[in-house]
Amino acid sequence: MKRSTFAQSVALWIGAVAPALAASGAREDNSGIFVWLFLGFCALIVVAQLIPSVLMMLGFAKGLKKEHPTAKEHATH
Repeated sequence: MKRSTFAQSVALWIGAVAPALAASGAREDNSGIFVWLFLGFCALIVVAQLIPSVLMMLGFAKGLKKEHPTAKEHATH
């Protein structure tokens, strides 16, 4: 008998992902405290630069939302 294509695709998928499922997941990166302090300092710099830019964008949005009074007086010559 001939196997269905679904069964073949499932068997192929299981064969392909079996090594990934068998991986232990334990990884050593040997990063010390100084590496994490450096990365934290870099994150602080990024956040410190994002705060003023977000506040400026909110100011732009408020300025666009505000209605500007239209001039009712027309100059005639």
